[in-house]
Amino acid sequence: MVRKKYVWGLLVIAAIAPISWRLTRILFDHQALTDLLHSAGNWQIPVFLGAHTLAASVGVPGTVLVILGGALFGLVWGTLWSIIGATVGAVVAFWLARYLLHGWFKRRFCSHPRFQGVYKRLDHTMQQQALTCVLAIRFAPISPFNVVNFLFGLTNIAVTPYAVGTLIGIIPGTMAYTWLGVTGVDALRGGDWWPVILCLSLLMVLSLMPLFAKKYRRSGSDRSC
Repeated sequence: MVRKKYVWGLLVIAAIAPISWRLTRILFDHQALTDLLHSAGNWQIPVFLGAHTLAASVGVPGTVLVILGGALFGLVWGTLWSIIGATVGAVVAFWLARYLLHGWFKRRFCSHPRFQGVYKRLDHTMQQQALTCVLAIRFAPISPFNVVNFLFGLTNIAVTPYAVGTLIGIIPGTMAYTWLGVTGVDALRGGDWWPVILCLSLLMVLSLMPLFAKKYRRSGSDRSC
């Protein structure tokens, strides 16, 4: 059964690899990506969503896409399309890791004395506070989004809290990066640069928020003792 699952997984990868490789090369070429989206016409939104989904699925950083979404669609629609595309891609990456690597990971590490206790505690936390864990990790815009997608797939967390936590948790960071795209275009056209500086400051604050929250919880527990 396990061997059959891997065979089917390899066949799927082999089938989509040529197309994914070509599209992934475009994702790394910012000018080619911009030209592709500008030439898509009425298909611009589906192409943008597909690029986001592919980027998250294969581990390509999507920050440039989010900023580009702000430049193309504005703050509201750029944020919305980026959130949808990134969430769908995160779920695809999650299922790839769950389907292809979860069994191997458990056999390889969970029986090892050094990692067994850590994995059990992590798995227990994921089952008891799944949504909270996902939100805490997703809220920081500098967290390695694509790496986290695959790592969550290696745990026993259910897909629903993972998807919901991802959808909600990436909203602040996605909005900030989209705003950076909007303000960056305005600044390059001769507008003020202070919105760009304000946006970068907001991203810095969002990145530090999990550390402040952790310190606050720790100080609160010390006072209660």
